[in-house]
Order: sequence, then structure tokens, then C-alpha cells
Amino acid sequence: MALTRFTLGTVAALGLAGPAAAATGPFFSLQNTDFVVLLAFLVFIGVLVYFKVPGMVGSMLDKRADGIRSELEEARSLREEAQSLLASYERKQKEVQDQADRIVAHAREEAEVAAEQAQADLAKSLERRMAAADEQIASARSAAVREVRDQAITVAVAAAREVIAKQMTASDANKLIDDSIAQVETKLH
Repeated sequence: MALTRFTLGTVAALGLAGPAAAATGPFFSLQNTDFVVLLAFLVFIGVLVYFKVPGMVGSMLDKRADGIRSELEEARSLREEAQSLLASYERKQKEVQDQADRIVAHAREEAEVAAEQAQADLAKSLERRMAAADEQIASARSAAVREVRDQAITVAVAAAREVIAKQMTASDANKLIDDSIAQVETKLH
């Protein structure tokens, strides 16, 4: 339909064209080149219409339009698929980020617990060392006191021996020995 209008419009334009007036002789003569060109053009258009070239061109254009439409639909579906994949990857990325944040938080909590445990273990170790040091000091003090006491006893016994030896007579010594033996016998039986 559009091609027929185009053909009629072209014929009218050629009929009214200025170069047609410049040709010599009558317009509807085979001697006039413009008329011959017009006739050839009309025959060409007629051959095109006879062989249904406009229909073929139209069907080719329709096929091409359908192809473009299907490509657009495919592009839309690919775009939607890409958007869903992007959304899926963004969700996965968010999940991975959340999981990484949870892991980091858990690691921090474990580190804090480990630090507190280390402090508690250090405090216990210090307490044990302090207790061991106190025991060593007490033991050393006790040994020193015992040594001083033993030394004092040794000195006191020596002093007492000298005093007793100077003041005691042989009969007093025999009497002390007999009393000591008697005491031992009563304690043993």
C-alpha cells in the first residue's frame, strides 16, 4: 500500500518536474528522454509489483522485525536472569560477610576468654610461687630458730655442766644418777 503511494507520488513528481519541460518535443514521445526514463521506471515498478517484491520485502522486514522482537525478548530474559544472578550473588556476598563478621566476633570472644584465662592462670601461678616462697621462708625461719635453739641448748648445757660440775660433789652426782635411773624405770614399765 505504501509502495503504491510512493509510485504515484514519484510519477506525479516526474510529471511536474522542471527537467521535463526542458526536453525538446512533446512529452509523450519516445524521442523525449524524460518520458523514456519515466516509462522505464514505471515498467521497473510494475515488474517489482508483478513479482511481488514489495510483499517479499515486507515479509523479509516482518521476519527481521520478528527476529529483532525475539532477540529483544531474549535480551530481556537474559537481563532478568542476570539481575536475579546479581541479586543472588549479592545475597551470598552479604551472607559470607555476615558469616565472616560472626567468625571475627567469635574469635574476639575466644581471645578475650583466653586472655582472662591466661590472667587467671598467671595469678594462680603467682599465688603458688608466693606460697612456695612463704613455705621456704617459714622453713628457713624454722630451721634458723631450731639452730639458734639447739645452739642455745648446747651453750646452756655446757654452762649448766660447768656450774653443776663446780657445785656438785661426787655423792650428789651419784644420787642424781640413781634418781635418773629410777625415773627411767618407772617410765619404761
